[in-house]
Amino acid sequence: MHIITQLLSSVSVTLAFYGVYRLVKYHLFSPIRNLPGPRSSSWIWGNVKEIRKHEVGVVLQKWIEEYGQTLRYKSFFGNTRLVTLDTKALNHILMNNYIYQRPEVGRTPLSAPRKSEISLQSSVDKSIELKDVWMSQVTVEGGTARINVLEWLSKMTLDVIGRFHYEFNALAKHSAQSDELGNAFNVRYAFLKVVFIALNSQPSNRFLEQPGVRLPGFDKAKETMNRIGQKLLRESKASLQASGEKAGDLKSRDLLTLLLRSNMSGEPSQRMSDEDVLAQVPTFLVAGHETTATATTWALYALVGRLDVQQKLRDELYTLRTENPTMEELNSLPYLDAVVRETLRIHAPVTNRNGVTHNSISIQKGQTIQISILAMNGNKTLWGEDTLEFKPERWENIPEAVTSIPGVWGNMMTFLGGARACIGYRFSLVEMKALLFVLIRGFEFELAVPMEDIVKKSAIVQRPWVKSEPEKGSQLPLLVRAYQRD
Repeated sequence: MHIITQLLSSVSVTLAFYGVYRLVKYHLFSPIRNLPGPRSSSWIWGNVKEIRKHEVGVVLQKWIEEYGQTLRYKSFFGNTRLVTLDTKALNHILMNNYIYQRPEVGRTPLSAPRKSEISLQSSVDKSIELKDVWMSQVTVEGGTARINVLEWLSKMTLDVIGRFHYEFNALAKHSAQSDELGNAFNVRYAFLKVVFIALNSQPSNRFLEQPGVRLPGFDKAKETMNRIGQKLLRESKASLQASGEKAGDLKSRDLLTLLLRSNMSGEPSQRMSDEDVLAQVPTFLVAGHETTATATTWALYALVGRLDVQQKLRDELYTLRTENPTMEELNSLPYLDAVVRETLRIHAPVTNRNGVTHNSISIQKGQTIQISILAMNGNKTLWGEDTLEFKPERWENIPEAVTSIPGVWGNMMTFLGGARACIGYRFSLVEMKALLFVLIRGFEFELAVPMEDIVKKSAIVQRPWVKSEPEKGSQLPLLVRAYQRD
């Protein structure tokens, strides 16, 4: 008991000293201390509780309207965060990532092909497989099925992104093959979500390897992933050597082969070890399938709120007389493109935080500054007063002001920009279009609960939750019926 008391006392003293240090460095002597912003409601929590009490982005939008385009607020232990929607400042920040770096906990050494070489056919095939699963449920339940679309979209996108000489078979309920690696993956990387919630930051995968960091089943999951991973690595390298492909060839498009080829094309001194190449795969799986599944979920949510838009999109999709569209055919559908753009503008799946600065303010080293994707995408100064409305038609003639947004795609910040641009955004866009093409043609969708019962919660990605059913976790229950075309 005495040891526990001493430990608690030591922790308390340490936290107290840390709080004083943060207060002195980032409050009393901070050059941004005179910027406008909300009053801190707690010495320990700052404004964090206020932010978490409401839906993601709501409080920040309110502050921006009250205090302007550049403001500051308090995080834990007096840590001050700077937020700016100034497009010139954001452009400067994103183009100078060697100066404005990510926090240490958020740095993951990721090396991968900048060109997202993907298989559209794989996305279409898995979308059709998902459609067949849902059609079976609709038939069994007498014509209308209540389906948690988030759960099934997550399975489908995991199957697509996981195609690297291995099939997760997440859509197959009783697949023994998917259990071993799929379950190991879920156990090992469940910790990422816990740390994200606690620290508001994406932790490095290497943090999982530190002594003392263990979850139930962690060691077994690690052994399983290493064993299967090494086998896949040997098969991929043997396949490359047998085919005689050069480093720059693009015949094989599976994830692991692309990583190997990208690594082989670099200078010998800059190449990663086989172990480091393999370590990148889970990062792609976490980022790739989670974000695409969530983005498509929000697209369906937007479409059930606008049934006229849902039907207009369906009518356009049926102008193609095929269930297996080519890339050119998908890109020839302007309203599909507008629906995807508007979804990603309003419902950006990832809320991102990076170290940044405002170009007219002196910033201390270590100052945390936030790039708010949601606030930027919904900035009334750029988009107009109807910015929060889901209106795909706005993309027929976008405001000239939004062309100054320094995002890598679509005049928005959803995929960031510069060196921090999402390397897989092309993959995500094509997969999302393929999913919507198959599902909207096949089904009619309605919300299974009142619209006001759906809220957003963030843990790595923004997911929908049903307020009246919190025990079920993140979900989007929709009523799904087969579409009967005249």
